[in-house]
Amino acid sequence: MSSLSTFDHETIAAVVTAVAPAQGGVAIVRVSGPDAESVVKNVVSIPGTQLWESHRILYGYVLGESPTERLDEVLILVMKAPRSFTGEDVVEIHCHGGLISVQRVLGRVLSQPGIRRAMAGEFSQRAVLNGRLDLTSAEAINELISARSRRAAQLAMKGLDGGIQRRITLLRKRLLDQLSELDARVDFEEDLPKLDSALVLNELQTVSLELRQLIQDSERGLVFRKGLRVALIGRPNVGKSSLLNRLSGHNKAIVSDLPGTTRDLLESSLDLNGVPITLIDTAGIHETKDSLENLGIDRSYEVLLGADVVLLVFDLGVGWTKADSQLLEKIPADIPRLLIGNKADLLDSDNRHHSSSCHEESSPNVIMSSLTGAGEENVIQAILKVCGATDTENLIISLNERQRDLALAALAALARVQEVANEKLPWDFWTIDLRDAIHSLGEVLGEEVTEAVLDRIFSRFCIGK
Repeated sequence: MSSLSTFDHETIAAVVTAVAPAQGGVAIVRVSGPDAESVVKNVVSIPGTQLWESHRILYGYVLGESPTERLDEVLILVMKAPRSFTGEDVVEIHCHGGLISVQRVLGRVLSQPGIRRAMAGEFSQRAVLNGRLDLTSAEAINELISARSRRAAQLAMKGLDGGIQRRITLLRKRLLDQLSELDARVDFEEDLPKLDSALVLNELQTVSLELRQLIQDSERGLVFRKGLRVALIGRPNVGKSSLLNRLSGHNKAIVSDLPGTTRDLLESSLDLNGVPITLIDTAGIHETKDSLENLGIDRSYEVLLGADVVLLVFDLGVGWTKADSQLLEKIPADIPRLLIGNKADLLDSDNRHHSSSCHEESSPNVIMSSLTGAGEENVIQAILKVCGATDTENLIISLNERQRDLALAALAALARVQEVANEKLPWDFWTIDLRDAIHSLGEVLGEEVTEAVLDRIFSRFCIGK
């Protein structure tokens, strides 16, 4: 990433729309920096007397190296500083989509002197550095682009609307108010009214409670951002593939009465009530001399260790077996698991009652039939409940991982202030940790971050953003 000092004189360009063969009728090449207008003027032909004025759309052609060669018919949007996304002079070339045309236009732009290809997140970073965006809004844009579900997009929009910025700014201001009172007592205590330490601690405790709630909400919101990897494990022929097909709504897995049909991992992505889920159908785990099956079983164990939730599927008709118990023992204790009793359609009511009231270890969390779909909604709700994604109606904003870590640091600093108060230490000792808390919240907002931190944040953005 470029250093802050170079932003004043470097002009950058990149494609800011998705690029794929035969996809999208329009693509946009964005050029930002002091030479944006002159660079674009060098590669386009504008018929007539169209004026290059800010926030006007011009019509013309992008020319090749030869003035007679037209690469594309385009619209050109001119945005003069500071009224642009980056706060700099910006010119956007709206050309035809797809893959070849837009790359030819970008290549022609980058062939001009004094311009280079934008790095990941560089447009957004310039917007933050030039005061056009606060850091939380810039991060929300990236999260909106990468959202994998409707709920994730909603949370991203709350950040883009300034919800996170307003909440953190208010909490930080309350801490700054307390710090100013403490600093005043450090320097001029004899000239000021006595400060009630209980009132200060009460205010810090209130801020701590709000930070704790934000942190808890962020942990719930994380499942909407990152999604869950849900592994289906079980003995052969218990209906794992049928369950995957049922939940995904597609016949992605081959279903057969023959055991060992699934010999490799099969993934299916779906949205369960706003939570992005990757279902992973694994090979049936059992003793076998088939080398190919054993390879699939080894991969099943690897998936088991990396899953967020494990669904252990067993056959209600056969009942809970010793092999099922052995599989249950192999699930790491820190990974949530659900026992799914499948093939309920093969049982009569007496057998179904017996299966649902068996030994505690093997009592299924959900009884269902992958064939008929009975119990499917119960499986979905059980998955959401075990990952903490059922009670999200009141989830308005959600910090991302960087913001959550800084909120945790601020919370820890406020806890240290309480310890200092318990030890009856002077006011200046209080201010040390209080400043740390304020600094951490300032980092959330981007007010107290270094160039290296900004580079690291924006390097995770996509090229063109």
